[in-house]
Amino acid sequence: MRTVTFGMNISIDGYCDHTLFSPREDLHDYFTEMMDGVDLFFFGRVMYQLMFPYWSDVAKDQSGTASENRFAQRISAIDRVVVSRSLDRGDEKTRIVRGNPAAELLKLKQQPGEKISVDSVSMLPELIAAGLIDEFNLVVHPVILGKGRQLLDANSLQDKLDLKLADTINFKSGCVALHYVKQ
Repeated sequence: MRTVTFGMNISIDGYCDHTLFSPREDLHDYFTEMMDGVDLFFFGRVMYQLMFPYWSDVAKDQSGTASENRFAQRISAIDRVVVSRSLDRGDEKTRIVRGNPAAELLKLKQQPGEKISVDSVSMLPELIAAGLIDEFNLVVHPVILGKGRQLLDANSLQDKLDLKLADTINFKSGCVALHYVKQ
């Protein structure tokens, strides 16, 4: 069975608005390395539209820094499934599904392949409740935002989920990458 990972940038106070973070070269390199062994992204519409077509354009034009260009090439090469009721179409690497994210992810998890990377805050409680997330990769940024989308809303989980810290990486920028696995 495939491993499903969840990754997200968050502030110290638990907010995860990507537009408020300014990742540096070392973080782009870290996220590029995290994609090793990933052969499918599982996005919600909001995250998908935040990432694409931006990164695919950077990959084509090579318009970023060296680390951004490497990240763009890697993320653009990976197939994507997007759960959305409103998105009409994606690019050639993207398949859109209309509903039931947990059932869809379970089906994908049972198929042959490598890792699946989930990048969606809106679907996270449902996917955790279904027991589908095997690893959590959180990059904590040294900032307190005080507003925005929280990683998990109050009362969004029925049961707590115990995790084991597998790895920690400290970055020059003050960010800390935390890798947790289910116990």
